[in-house]
Amino acid sequence: MQAKKSKETRIIQNDQVLINDLNNYHTLFGGVLMKKLDACATLSARRHSRVKECVTASTDSVNFISPIRQSDSVCIESFVSYTGKSSMEIFCKVIAEDMITAERRIAATAFLTFVALDENKKPIDVPAIIPESEEEQFLYSTGEERAKIRKLKRQQNKDLVAKLSVKKPWDE
Repeated sequence: MQAKKSKETRIIQNDQVLINDLNNYHTLFGGVLMKKLDACATLSARRHSRVKECVTASTDSVNFISPIRQSDSVCIESFVSYTGKSSMEIFCKVIAEDMITAERRIAATAFLTFVALDENKKPIDVPAIIPESEEEQFLYSTGEERAKIRKLKRQQNKDLVAKLSVKKPWDE
């Protein structure tokens, strides 16, 4: 399986902010942005793995840095920043642009992890990634540490779920 360059997995989606996307502070709902991030990251994962189905394994972090207002456009850039055996870490950068002043700013960043699946919905190997730009190289060089943290958090979550009840609270 031949490695692929990060830029080959890059997806760029631009969108306007509509009034129905705003919360009571007149900024973009975080959940609306998260949906856009997942959609963009899915395309990066599929472009990298070239399979019919990739599933979101985790959203490691979404960092809201600057509010996005109705006067802004939203540009989401995603690409594969690190790979495991069957998993792909997708980095998403959100740039808000004030459509009146042309001021651009980083509004959010996110890391999502996807797994490529075969026709039987079983994980399959994915190509390695080749970072080229300074940004891609930095993300790649720090990817192994994030992968270790994800593994630890996955185990912590398994331990947590083992202690949770599915009983109806009123039946206890």
